[in-house]
Amino acid sequence: MVRWPDPRLTDLFGLAHPIIQAPMGGSVTPELAAAVSNAGGLGSLGLTIDPPAEVREGCRAMRAATNAAFNINLFILPQAAAQSAEARATLRARLAPVYAELGLGEVPQPQHGAPAQGLSDEMLEALLAQRPPVLSFHFGLPGPAAMARLKAAGIKMICTASTVAEARLVEAAGCDAVIAQGWEAGGHRGAHAPNGPMDGVGTMALVPQVVDAVRIPVIAAGGIGDARGIAAAFMLGAAGVQMGTAFLHCPEASTDMRRRQLIALADGGDTVVTDAYSGRSARAYRSRFARDMVPFAGQFAGYGQMYDFTDRLCDAGAEDVASFHLYGQAAGLGRALPAAELVAELSEGALRLLGR
Repeated sequence: MVRWPDPRLTDLFGLAHPIIQAPMGGSVTPELAAAVSNAGGLGSLGLTIDPPAEVREGCRAMRAATNAAFNINLFILPQAAAQSAEARATLRARLAPVYAELGLGEVPQPQHGAPAQGLSDEMLEALLAQRPPVLSFHFGLPGPAAMARLKAAGIKMICTASTVAEARLVEAAGCDAVIAQGWEAGGHRGAHAPNGPMDGVGTMALVPQVVDAVRIPVIAAGGIGDARGIAAAFMLGAAGVQMGTAFLHCPEASTDMRRRQLIALADGGDTVVTDAYSGRSARAYRSRFARDMVPFAGQFAGYGQMYDFTDRLCDAGAEDVASFHLYGQAAGLGRALPAAELVAELSEGALRLLGR
């Protein structure tokens, strides 16, 4: 087996290559994740806040397709403040013009409550029953008791951190590795508390500071789109990388046609970080709605509840007016290759550059 300059991550998960395919809930199929795992990387399924039955189904699908390690990702949401009636009325008034423009009638009242906070007892029992080889967390960590039970079950755990302080919390909680997610990353930022669209640290600055702050392996994420980015991450002290947008090009991904067109033409400046669609900061296509809502950052309903207001806008089909196509700033570096070929090309290219 090829030895990478820092083998801690490959040794930890039993990988040939220290490349983690990002979970990207809704975009990753078991076929994509299994193909990555079978190629020597770590395939991931993003189950976000799905019910325990989805965890059981996801683990079974992965075990049917691969004997290699795989990762199950969950959103661990912190306690959200309830939106006041006054704030809700202000929000509906703010959205009314775009609803009128698209002929959607009145802005709806929210239909759903806030998603469950933390890790439910039912979800914990499902994870302990299925025992995925790797479990990753986004937005925060389960409580100490749940972490102890998962660790005792032999499950390896990793968590996203968007700052040095969060990385230290991840290490202190007992995780086996930390994902240092830079501002360039597509999708939802893994900050442990809601933050503003402009509150972020770039990958080049974040990774070496996290490496200096913790003893566990660091996984670089954000703006890594090809072999050069992987080699650069190792030079910064990372033991591996997590790549998401690069895998959206793969035929095994469930990437819709419009997003495939956008990422094929991306130039790094066509996305914006916005909390206007979901209630949490995420990097997505720079639609007019996302641009117009920037001044009101932090004034939206919480994660999950905000979709009650924006789903109809996105479903209206006016892509440049309102759409929530998630991808990162390195989208333009991607190539439409099958996942196994992509992993091979990335790893071979990175090793060649590191050997140089």
